[in-house]
Amino acid sequence: MRYPRNMIGYGQQTPNPKWPQNANIAVQFVINYEEGGENCLLHGDKSSEAFLSEIVGASPWPNQRHWNMESIYEYGARSGFWRLYRLFTEAGIPITVFGVANALERAPEQVLAMKTAEWEIASHGLKWIDYKDVTPSQEKGDLTKAIQIHTAVTGSAPSGYYLGRCSEHTVEIATNHGNFEYISDAYDDDLPYWKSHGNKNQLIIPYTLDANDMRFATPQGFNSGTQFYDYLKDSFDMLLLEGRQGSPKMMSIGLHCRLAGRPGRAIAVKRFLDYINNFPDIWIARRIDIANHWKKYHPPIISKVAPFNLKKSDFLSTFGNVFENSSWIAERAFKKELSPSMNTIIGIHSALCFQFRTASQEERVGVLNEHPDLAGKLASENQLTEESTNEQKSAGLDQLTLAELTEFTTLNDKYIKKFKHPFIMAVSNKTKEEILQTFYVRIENNANQELATACAEVEKIALIRIQQIFK
Repeated sequence: MRYPRNMIGYGQQTPNPKWPQNANIAVQFVINYEEGGENCLLHGDKSSEAFLSEIVGASPWPNQRHWNMESIYEYGARSGFWRLYRLFTEAGIPITVFGVANALERAPEQVLAMKTAEWEIASHGLKWIDYKDVTPSQEKGDLTKAIQIHTAVTGSAPSGYYLGRCSEHTVEIATNHGNFEYISDAYDDDLPYWKSHGNKNQLIIPYTLDANDMRFATPQGFNSGTQFYDYLKDSFDMLLLEGRQGSPKMMSIGLHCRLAGRPGRAIAVKRFLDYINNFPDIWIARRIDIANHWKKYHPPIISKVAPFNLKKSDFLSTFGNVFENSSWIAERAFKKELSPSMNTIIGIHSALCFQFRTASQEERVGVLNEHPDLAGKLASENQLTEESTNEQKSAGLDQLTLAELTEFTTLNDKYIKKFKHPFIMAVSNKTKEEILQTFYVRIENNANQELATACAEVEKIALIRIQQIFK
């Protein structure tokens, strides 16, 4: 089973984004322009809009116009947009607009103002509708229409894409058919990242639903501008602190003309702009600027080993002997679940060790018995696996004196007689003296102690082999 969700991301150590001017945080403001693209009978829809307005918890009205809802959206176009426009242009702050194509088409003066201010206008889809039940072919068709209208209205094709009310297919459809510099239908990180679809690497710049004025229009959201300001400030302070400690991030802030454009909320936005203006080590940018920066300094890394992408036969040929002559472990791992987390050394090692640890004791002892004696008969007859040969050579076990060979043979025989399986140790880069010293200590263990120790050493050997595969 292939499990496509990536639960690892950058992990514990995030990359240094190397923001311009050595900034410790990149701040990015989005203004969503949706007014005139929402659900409405006048737009050919079957019911009225019910999402993100002052009427929290509104229901769609089938086959009816919702006059109050339309009026609320109209406020965003008529008044809210211009209030936000003045705030940001007077502060000299660059903006990315997520523009719904049908809304932009009905907003010639607003579009001109955006272009005059050199704001980036990214695509926010064709209409402000929910795509969860839309077929992939219809969604692809709407994407094509959105790009056509966007290009005709603004004079250029959009570089970025954020559908918002998306389907499980949205990112793949936009990647394969949109030719976008970035896609933002993700909320899973504080930094951009690359996502592969087939042979194409698509840049993802995650967006936000928490540092977003949409929470004025949802249950358990913001009740006042003060709450919004406090949340933005706390988010900024935390991310700036992390940046100054050596781990810079990106902060996205989402605004809507009909929400943040209201006076009691716009003043909170202004307070936040005044607050961050006091910090010299920040970079305020459009999303396209972040995309261009990321491509320059963090291009996609093409790994020669990507377990998640492998067919079963390739997976088994690559990882089948990580546990000595025990390809059933890799086979079980493949059958259980392949995920992007397995594209890392830690991830694939954990997946294989899970199968080893959950196997029966008989099966685990069987794995132990697949391992050769150290400096034993198989080694002398050149019958070791390539992996075991290299590991024993790294410890100098192929160049023992007669006395050393005799000592190893005696210990091996004594150990097997007592524990019923070979002595196993991850010997790579160990000295003969270290191995012998460990041998003498462990041979005094009881059966349960030594079984646990031997299994742990098998896992260490597996890790070393995986590291060699990923080189």
